[in-house]
Amino acid sequence: MTQARVSIQTEDFDLSAEVALLRASDARVGAVCSFVGTVRDRNGGVDPSVQSMELEHYPGMTEKSIEAMIDEAQRRFDIFGARVVHRVGLLQPLDQIVLVAVTSAHRGESFKACEFLMDYLKTQAPFWKKEKTPAGALWVDARVSDDAALQRWGISGANAA
Repeated sequence: MTQARVSIQTEDFDLSAEVALLRASDARVGAVCSFVGTVRDRNGGVDPSVQSMELEHYPGMTEKSIEAMIDEAQRRFDIFGARVVHRVGLLQPLDQIVLVAVTSAHRGESFKACEFLMDYLKTQAPFWKKEKTPAGALWVDARVSDDAALQRWGISGANAA
């Protein structure tokens, strides 16, 4: 059974299980790089404390967009496989939000591809985030620094100066 490259889900994920499936039966794999993003209890806004975060997406469009970026990562880097799991719905501080995992023969390509995919997810993937703080709920935009990170890959972000 082939593992899907992209999953958008409300339920939590198991890093060990995801990586094991990505590596399964591929003796070429010499490196696995993974990134797990979690909900922080604060941000840099007017009221920095975060009580919860709600994530929404456009079903179908979001998966297609991430699949296209995995294809681009495979064109740019010498990788064997990639897996992106992104959660949606209501999340609390300390909850896992996103997993990006990449396999390759050597660590350098895995590190670069993982960072490339994460930079894309932070700025270009069609997700909408709303943070609930004591001051009220507010929608979160990509930061200029996230767009600057994306620019080093030759991709322009909407918030870039």
